[in-house]
Amino acid sequence: MARSMVDWADVPAGQDSPLNYAVSMRDKNTIQMVEDALNQGRVMLAYQAVVPSRNTAKPAFYEGLIRILDDSKRILPAKDFMNAIEVTEVGRKIDCMALKRGLIEMRKHQDLRLSINMSARSIGYARWTYILEKGIREDPTIAERLILEITESSAIMVPELVVSFMNKLQKKGISFALDDFGSGYTSFKYLKDFYFDILKIDGQYIRGIAANPDNQIIARAITTLARDFDMVSVAENVETPEDVLFLQQMGMDCLQGYFFGAPTVKPVWHNDAYEEKTA
Repeated sequence: MARSMVDWADVPAGQDSPLNYAVSMRDKNTIQMVEDALNQGRVMLAYQAVVPSRNTAKPAFYEGLIRILDDSKRILPAKDFMNAIEVTEVGRKIDCMALKRGLIEMRKHQDLRLSINMSARSIGYARWTYILEKGIREDPTIAERLILEITESSAIMVPELVVSFMNKLQKKGISFALDDFGSGYTSFKYLKDFYFDILKIDGQYIRGIAANPDNQIIARAITTLARDFDMVSVAENVETPEDVLFLQQMGMDCLQGYFFGAPTVKPVWHNDAYEEKTA
């Protein structure tokens, strides 16, 4: 029998199985890959429109989604690396880079309203705070055009800190969106205390909703909840005309998904025709 390439007696506790070791090595390699991309400037934003359900021709705002390029210049979406880096210093650096890239775009395009994702772990991170304050100082109009998206799972970890953070920045005009609502973390108590401006419903309840009575009940309940708490409701992962029609009739405020366009690193405002039209 061939000798194993790994001597499990030498593997640290907590990684004492082939599966755990493989997962650990995969995450380690992912973290290193992302850090290399950051150091070499191989980071960009992809933009996806969020449209009003009653007037889908003109976006209400765009979401800026972080992307990195691997060594072969292939674009990697956040889902391929975010879980591995979320609790690390690299995760904070990614949040800084996403914010920096977004603020640059908003400064160049005065009619652009943009949402940027961040982890609650980045609250109080000095570099992130510096980038935000510098951006607002250089262009005071940015605050009212900036939306910060915090995932449900991230917000619930430090609710008191999130509430204080939001209160401070909302006074400057910045809006907040609770992302992936319904993914199973936030209690109604925290939802009441948070005072988010926008509630984004997790895509698992939206995809195929026109043919799913159970998800219809859940989405209606969340939409009513958002309205009662004076929040704008956004349905994520809208992919078919049938789902669009159902969500419009249900009273959803805004829609986001592949039906209206995939995230793109070449948004419409980078087109010459758009530049001439808005000049």
